[in-house]
Amino acid sequence: MREFILFIDTETTGKPLDWDAPYSDATSWPYSVQIAWAVYTKEGQELKGENHYIYEPELEISETSEKIHGITKEFLQEHGKARKQVLSLLAQDLEKYQPLVVGHFMQLDYHMLGVGFHRANLPNPLPQLPTFCTMNASANFFLKQGQRFLRLGELYERLFQEPLQQQHDAAVDVKATAACFFKLMEQGDITPETILRQQEEQRVSRQASSAKNKIQLFIILALFILAVLLIILL
Repeated sequence: MREFILFIDTETTGKPLDWDAPYSDATSWPYSVQIAWAVYTKEGQELKGENHYIYEPELEISETSEKIHGITKEFLQEHGKARKQVLSLLAQDLEKYQPLVVGHFMQLDYHMLGVGFHRANLPNPLPQLPTFCTMNASANFFLKQGQRFLRLGELYERLFQEPLQQQHDAAVDVKATAACFFKLMEQGDITPETILRQQEEQRVSRQASSAKNKIQLFIILALFILAVLLIILL
């Protein structure tokens, strides 16, 4: 297990429309409007925390997302920073600490950060770092019929017997994710072995997604070449 753990959470303008779309596809990927992270030692000591709002003129927040996190475009115009500025700070911490990166619904955070790095024209350091998802870890809990995972608030309340206040504020969710992670470690539900097992599952899933994208690109290229040949022949 790494010496440091970086817990992260993002709030966005909406949901991804196509999880397999390349990061350059602006119609498929929403925008991050808040990114928060905190660095801990593996023993649970917090070393630092960051919380930033992001404003870019092109973003539009869906009505559903605004109701969830309460962030408006007007608020971002006043309090937001440039995407590149925020992600440069995150990249510095990822480079400095070389941490295990943990989120609740890490799949979403992983891709939203990847999209952000792409849009900011910055190298994406995440593929070189191990990740872990506390939401996936909650699959081992007793769940309601038809439920696959616990939401962060549900997991927090299950572990600490009190409701999580101010959910969907990325800074609050980061603290809650850290608390849940270390509590699950204390209980033996998260071990170095379960972390490694989940990382292998994520690696296989991302390789499959990458292969699918390459096949789609090959098909598009082949159709384009075929169309050009037909035009020439006709």
